[in-house]
Amino acid sequence: MRYDIDGAMLQNLLPALAAAEDGLARLDERVLRAPVGEGFAERSHFFDAAGALWVAGELVHVEDLVLHDAHMDSRAPSHELTIAHSVLRTRRRIWTGEPSWAIGASGLATLTAAMGEGEGAALESKSPAIEVDTEEEGEDEDGPLAAEMAEIDALLARSQKLIDIHTGKAPASEAVAAMSSAKRNDDPLGLLGDEEWDEEQRLAEWRNVLPLADSLPPVLGAVILFEAWDRIEPLRRQHWLGGLLVASYLRARGKVASHLFSFYGGLKLVRHERRRARDRATRLQAFLEAMHLGAAAGLKEIDRLSLARTQMELRYRGRRSNSSLPDLADFILARPMVSAAMIARHLRITPRGALNLVNEIGIREITGRGRYRAWGII
Repeated sequence: MRYDIDGAMLQNLLPALAAAEDGLARLDERVLRAPVGEGFAERSHFFDAAGALWVAGELVHVEDLVLHDAHMDSRAPSHELTIAHSVLRTRRRIWTGEPSWAIGASGLATLTAAMGEGEGAALESKSPAIEVDTEEEGEDEDGPLAAEMAEIDALLARSQKLIDIHTGKAPASEAVAAMSSAKRNDDPLGLLGDEEWDEEQRLAEWRNVLPLADSLPPVLGAVILFEAWDRIEPLRRQHWLGGLLVASYLRARGKVASHLFSFYGGLKLVRHERRRARDRATRLQAFLEAMHLGAAAGLKEIDRLSLARTQMELRYRGRRSNSSLPDLADFILARPMVSAAMIARHLRITPRGALNLVNEIGIREITGRGRYRAWGII
């Protein structure tokens, strides 16, 4: 499968490419200099996670995701909500790492967590931190807890392997081997995996596109990587990881360094027929348009948050230095919605005190209910 760009296709993509480049540059500059930049970056994690499920054909409410992340679910979480929370945690993990970590071999090994049981067991004898002395006095290999202890040892071995890969102690060959799609010991019938779907080979094929992307402008290289991910489909159960890797690639190339770009937030604004078109040029134009629309939405969000911050500052200007209102304002800017319990736990105050602070800061109530109320910036 070819992923290069010929002259005719590049000429057709230039208008969309220029618009996306300009939009991302403006957004990066605004987020870097705006006082609400940190809050905007944190809110983007929630909206992009919900957008990833939207693109996949599932509806997850941002409000439910916020409550689930705060461990304050109003009901049992659905399967889609659990996946959205995985996207949210993965975005935070990518953001806290080095800019180029996620698209490297060790980053992919950590994010995919595709380590076979045999690899972890093989490492057990090599890692001094997890060695177990089998000659200890009084140890019974056939004891009632032997099976449980063996599972714990295997878990420690896998964890140590991931730590070694992440810290660079393991060589690159072991990092690539960690992405192996070995058959699970607890899945003898192959119900959870497909032996014909070689994820290791598909990931290697996708990583082979990286040199081509590096030779192109950052935005064009990013859409090439996403288009390749969409065509190759390396991971069946983590197909949403492609959009996060695109955002990480833009950060690694220095195009959007102030935050992790919300690619899915813009992609859901593009019609499905264009995102999944048979014509490759149409798909690339759709992905470029998604970046432009995502950047435009981000600029509007920055303006909205800046106005809300100014209005809240008028409420607590001149207050005593130990007032909790400034911390409450920052917390509100970092979440799509807040509840009294979330505020109380974050500020370490009582729920009654949280309600008093909400009334003083003057944000709008968004549920329209007398109980289980929540507030946010509308």
